[in-house]
Amino acid sequence: MANRIEKSEAAWRAELTPEQYAVCRQKGTEPAFTGAYWNTKTPGTYLCACCGQELFGSDAKYDSGTGWPSFWQPVDRDRVATEVDSSFGMIRTEVHCSRCGAHLGHVFPDGPAPTGERYCINSVSLTLRPTGPAKD
Repeated sequence: MANRIEKSEAAWRAELTPEQYAVCRQKGTEPAFTGAYWNTKTPGTYLCACCGQELFGSDAKYDSGTGWPSFWQPVDRDRVATEVDSSFGMIRTEVHCSRCGAHLGHVFPDGPAPTGERYCINSVSLTLRPTGPAKD
């Protein structure tokens, strides 16, 4: 993992789109079935939209039926950090980019084998670096 990236909120606001800022820096959520990657099958690597760190591979992406991109594991456990999220009267595990702290989404224990995990990630917090032609 590369060194931690720290920036002021003003710097993040200047670099990100309003939607990216709302999700990645203010812990928002994009509406289901609206993000760029919820149904994408293009092979490649998903990077943090804020700092470019590699987070998830398309080989770990699957259709969870939730309307958000879902992965059963990150490219490396060191690429994501988690913390308890008790907002909205629920207890969930929030997922962040370990390099810049961007809010990515949540991880749930209802995913497929081999991990049993479902990383439910906002499309706006990701950038896809394709490695081949689209399969959509």
